[in-house]
Amino acid sequence: MENKEKFECEECGCYYWVEDRNNFNCPNCEDKEIGINVLSLFDGISCGQVGLQRAGINVEKYLASEINKNSIKITQKNYPKTIQLGDVTKITVEDLPRIDLLIGGSPCQGFSLAGTQLNFEHEESKLFFEFVRLLRTLKPKYFLLENVKMKQEWVDIISEHLGVKPIIINSSLVSAQNRLRLYWTNIPNIKQPRDKEILLDSILDKVGEDSWLLREKAKNRALNNKRSRIITRKTNKSPALLLNQGKQATDSVSLLEEDGTVRWLSRRECERLQTLPEGYTDSVAKCEAIKCIGDAWTVDIIKHILESASFK
Repeated sequence: MENKEKFECEECGCYYWVEDRNNFNCPNCEDKEIGINVLSLFDGISCGQVGLQRAGINVEKYLASEINKNSIKITQKNYPKTIQLGDVTKITVEDLPRIDLLIGGSPCQGFSLAGTQLNFEHEESKLFFEFVRLLRTLKPKYFLLENVKMKQEWVDIISEHLGVKPIIINSSLVSAQNRLRLYWTNIPNIKQPRDKEILLDSILDKVGEDSWLLREKAKNRALNNKRSRIITRKTNKSPALLLNQGKQATDSVSLLEEDGTVRWLSRRECERLQTLPEGYTDSVAKCEAIKCIGDAWTVDIIKHILESASFK
């Protein structure tokens, strides 16, 4: 070993005797993909992390901005290394590492065609501009913003700020749920996912375990209200889950069984509609889990979009 120095790799622990350890790269780690840093705004239950994992993208640091305690609890149970940043309005770029991917689904209560039909003056919808602020200052390689269908004038405003037009994708292509969403991204060559032809009956439990049977008064209200979202086992696709799933009879997707009973969907059924891993939300109470799921992303749509990104 004369005139040679010991090089010990900090990554994999192997060592070599080399002439100049300062100019030597470990051959075991040289071709290894470097993990990216991700900042997720309005992170919810971190469906972005599930999508990244399924897309095979190596993540070094995942930083999340979220304030809902139940959502954070679900995230930390599944991804304990997640760095929680709290309120998006209090994030300062000086405290962040290099960000390669910025993702988010800004609160949509002021945009939604199913909501209050307000606009950018809505207190929560104004948070969209926090996404714009961090996008312009951090300058990540890629960004992805998801939101609901809305008035064209609002679509145009968002597109103007982001510099791209959205692609409309229905979650029904990868799940048993009709869920039209807009996706703004600079990831190139995004196409519609292949239709997996998943029907509602394939994700329903034979017996409604972990679900609520509606009492007679609530059942009649659900059956006789035009806004009710009633499905049967012969329905091909479920309507979109909402934030109020499991909270209000008219906003919740309810299943009318052949025996005439009506029940809300179970936690497991809701997880399947959003293509989440089964048991993903078990760290919080059932009613809280279902609300979080209703406000989440459809994981396999996110996976599909991210598969077109290249971080090499």
